[in-house]
Amino acid sequence: MSARTLTEERAADLVHDATTAPSLHNAQPWRFRCLRNERTFEIRADPGRGLPHTDPDARGLHIGCGAAVLNLRVAAAHAGWRPKTRLLPDPRDPALLATVHLAEPDGGGGDLAALYPAVRRRHTSRRPYAGTRIPEDVRSALSRAARREGALLDFPGPRHLRWVLELTGEADARNRTDPGRREDLERWTRTGPGAAGPAGDGVPAPAFGPRGHDGAPVRDFAGTRRMPDRESADFERAPQLALLSTLRDRPEDWLRAGQAMERVLLAATSEGLAGAPATQALEWPDLRWPLRDPVSGKGLVQMVLRLGYGPPGPQTPRRALSEVLDIAP
Repeated sequence: MSARTLTEERAADLVHDATTAPSLHNAQPWRFRCLRNERTFEIRADPGRGLPHTDPDARGLHIGCGAAVLNLRVAAAHAGWRPKTRLLPDPRDPALLATVHLAEPDGGGGDLAALYPAVRRRHTSRRPYAGTRIPEDVRSALSRAARREGALLDFPGPRHLRWVLELTGEADARNRTDPGRREDLERWTRTGPGAAGPAGDGVPAPAFGPRGHDGAPVRDFAGTRRMPDRESADFERAPQLALLSTLRDRPEDWLRAGQAMERVLLAATSEGLAGAPATQALEWPDLRWPLRDPVSGKGLVQMVLRLGYGPPGPQTPRRALSEVLDIAP
């Protein structure tokens, strides 16, 4: 196909790939506008899909939108374009989070395009993983993927890991008794008959995974609600967590963190790994700073990822393209 023509069908395909990205509680807080003649996409925040109690500063919203930007870049590279991205291009319009221009190919972009097969295979898996250690070369490759997007990815050692798990457990305990966070959870979860039905967003009950015993770093989307038919399971005793950090903590850094997170998750999927965010402690300001390694930690932790060898997660619903995409000449 010619890289000089962006048809409406191709624009829709690219955005369809972009919207497979993960987001906090699968709220999908993004909107896309395609300026077809300019071969440019605008990615905007959809503030009506924020989580006011869990994510009051919209950091998680920016991370989710950043993940969608990365997917758009991957899909564009796969389709033969060279995506050129600008973050927060208009200071007068903070809701305009990014633009992606489809430039003529220059022979590069193969590293992005190679991730494309993982775009629609990557699903969050909240089931137990095997205890098999992720090999060092794979860990190094995931860390390099994060650095390509301006972020750092570290696997904490045993002592630091115990501390991260303690902070995560503290956050889980707070979440169970915090009315605002329960309100956010109930808004964005789908339980009961038809839980996986026509709703195009949120987390349906089949994606909750089994109820874990104390200490599992997995968000329990059931909250305090009773689900009698839900199974329980033993999770791995030593979960393999990765901490993704940036040196600064501005909206631009959050967008970079989202792109880095998705690049890591796509690379992990390509390596046969399952993954899931474990963001509970990040949502409490007094717990977020202590997540960093007190000896070697740099910057601020933006994301905690649980990685390992385990079953893939189920596909979660996505909003119709007509709700998230506008196409202009």
